Parts: sequence; structure tokens; C-alpha cells
Amino acid sequence: MPGRQSRRSVLAAITALPLTGALGACSGNDSAASASSSSSRTGKTGKTGKTTITFWSALRGSQEVVDKFNQTHDHIQVDFEQIPSGTQGGYMKLSNAARADNAPDVATIEYPQLPGFAVDGVTRDITSMISDDLRAKLLPQSLAQTTFEEHTHAVPLDFEPMVLHYRKDLFDHYGLEVPTTWDEFTELSRTVRRTGGGRRLVVFPTDSFTQFASWSWQAGAQWFDTSKGAWNVSMADAPTRKVAAYWQRLIDEDLVYVNSSTARVYDAQIGNGLVLTRMSGAWDAGAQLTARPEQKGKWRIAPLPQWDPKKPSLGTHGGSTFAVTKNSRNPEAALEFIEWQVSHPDALKARLSSGASSQYPAATDLIPVGRKAFDEAYYGGQDIYRLFEEEAHKVSDNWIWGPRMTATGTVMQDAFARAGAGAGTVLSSVRAAQDGTMPDLKALGLATTQRTT
Repeated sequence: MPGRQSRRSVLAAITALPLTGALGACSGNDSAASASSSSSRTGKTGKTGKTTITFWSALRGSQEVVDKFNQTHDHIQVDFEQIPSGTQGGYMKLSNAARADNAPDVATIEYPQLPGFAVDGVTRDITSMISDDLRAKLLPQSLAQTTFEEHTHAVPLDFEPMVLHYRKDLFDHYGLEVPTTWDEFTELSRTVRRTGGGRRLVVFPTDSFTQFASWSWQAGAQWFDTSKGAWNVSMADAPTRKVAAYWQRLIDEDLVYVNSSTARVYDAQIGNGLVLTRMSGAWDAGAQLTARPEQKGKWRIAPLPQWDPKKPSLGTHGGSTFAVTKNSRNPEAALEFIEWQVSHPDALKARLSSGASSQYPAATDLIPVGRKAFDEAYYGGQDIYRLFEEEAHKVSDNWIWGPRMTATGTVMQDAFARAGAGAGTVLSSVRAAQDGTMPDLKALGLATTQRTT
């Protein structure tokens, strides 16, 4: 919840840095001028009384959302620019534009990167601007992920509890039961290894630090906390070591494939039925439907295995937020657009018109819209949104992302890839990520501590 102990001191720990210095750590060779264009100027009010604001996003369906908003709103109009996804250049573009005092009014930022943009002074504190009506519509756990020291820096669009996707046809063929605990998952992976004819139960993804973070989150890890006015880093805490040891055992016993989840080999593993499960956020059901229509009816979704079923806990995997930038000259209009975009049925209908999606909306009143648009036949008629709703409430309230998660994740993923080739371990990869994180935090002028367990 907003204001809980793990977030209470976040902004107190954020040194008030000049914008140019803060953003220097995440800027690249692109000049600020190249990031600025006439189409990306902040909002302005013309002679007609209409306010024009700018919106940058890499999310599919954003153009359709903007078109619908512009058709139904006379006093505000939105200029939209489709930008690359964050790690493919979108975040660098936003950082460079903010340095030039030319960021858009509204920007899409994923949860892991939001604290960094708050530290850098790119996002605006919109706490007092958010209406009680909007707060009441949003899942509290989602709003908590955008709120630090009771200061809100973005409005969540979706909230993605991690779930287990499994091939029901192959489970039935081999007489397998869906695991409810991680111990059962281990035994199941051994069964599949022994009887599955070269199949494996799952892939350990070397290119997804967010997936490993979600497993650690579920186990009770706290990679970052901000108590006592500093960023305290402990990426190899006891829960994380437990998770790392668990996956290392599966790797050592050759019970899982170890490779990238974006490589062609992964497409072959899923497409050819060589992998029986996937663990990912709720959004992945729609991605699966779009990518592999020929597997219709073969998949189902179940809760993620638990360490202790009597104390269920989860982390999230994926999800996006909308922030009003400090550069915005019309923040009230920007927030009005954001509120409509995250909570109005017409906005979600417009987004879904661009293609299948199973995102779990942070504004839970929109669940019926998502449910109606999704082809339930793909998952054998299963009401996947009911499951998502149940799982979303299990997301534990003990997690905060660090202020440089893109860089932290890159180090971890590089080390995972080496570990997959036998040069290192899962745990050494996590420790390498911590070692790589500390210089970035110190370069920002942040007070830091670290625990090297």
C-alpha cells in the first residue's frame, strides 16, 4: 500500500540532483536536439481554447486509443508519437528529451524503470492531482508500485501477476498433475526429463531479469530498500539465495532448458511442444494466442507454485504506467487523458481493437471488457480473468525496484548467459548484478549501503 515501510523513505533517499547531471547516466550518443522535434513539444493552448498535449508510447494500440480520445474530447487533443520500446531506445529518447526540457506531456514507463525516472527528475509528483474517484478504481497493489513515500509518480495501466501457463494436452498425455508447490514442480521436472522424450518442463530464461526478480519477490526478497535515508542493496539476500539454489539444482540436473526466451530456439521449443510450461505475467496469454494460433485449445493457466501454500505470495511480471513529466506545461490536461486511458471502457476497447491482449487492467472495473474481447477458446474455455483476479491479490507488498534497473538487469542477464554455458552460477550472476549496480547509484550521488551475503 502507499506509505508502507518499504517505500516510506524512497524520496527522502533521492538526492535533489540537477536534471542534467541526473540524466547523464542514462543518456547516449543521440543528441538532445535529435530527440526534440516539433511534434514532441509540450502541451499548449491555442486560440480555439483547445489544449494540445503530447504522448509518447511503445505500447501497441496507443494510436487507436489516442484517435478515440480525440474523437470524443473537444477541449483536449493529443499528439501521439510511437517510439521504440524502452530498452530499444525509448527510454534514452525520453531521457534526452527531458534534458532538453522537451519531454512529452505523457510518457509510458514500465514499473521497474519508474523509480529511476523519479530519481532523475523526469516524472512529476501527481499525488495531489489524482482524484479520489480514480484512486478508488485502481487495484491498490498497482498504485502502490507507483507510489513512493506517499508521493505518486505515475498511474498504472495494467498489473501482471505471474502465473503458470501449461500444455494441458501434454500433461494429459503423460499423466501429469499441475504442481501447486515448488517441491512438486521439481519432482514434475524430473518426471518430464525421464519420460518426456527429450522434453523439459520449462526454460530458465537467460535474458529475463524481471522473471527471476518475480520469483525472488514471491519468496520474500527485498533487493532494494530505502530505510534510514539510503538506498540499501541486498540482491543476494536469503530469499534470493533460496531461489537461486532452487534453479541451480534444476540446471545442474539437466531438468530445464537454459537459453534466451527471445531466441529462435525458444520459439522452436514452444512451437514444437518441447517445453510444457511457461511462467510469465497475465499479458502473456494474449501474446501466446497471437504468436501460436495453431496451439488453440492446448494451453491452460494455473496459479504459480508456492513455497508455502498456507501463506501464498506472488510477484508481478510486466506492466506499464503513464507518467506526467516535469516538462509538461498542461499537467492537468495530461492527467485527464491518463485517467481516461486507464479507466474508461472505450479506451480499453480501442486498445484491444489493435489485436488480442490479455493484460490485467489496474482499473478492475474494466475486467469485463478484457474478458469479452479475449477468445477463451484458446485456453479451452477457461475464464483466465477470474484466475488473474485471484492471483493479483496475492502479490506481496514487500518489493521496490532500484533506480537503475535497466543497467542492473543487463549485468544479471549477461551473467545468466555465461552461467548457462557453465561459466558461473545463478547466484554468482545475482552478485555480479549487485556489484554492477553500486557504481551507478554512487554516480547519482545517492547515499547507499550494501549487504554482500
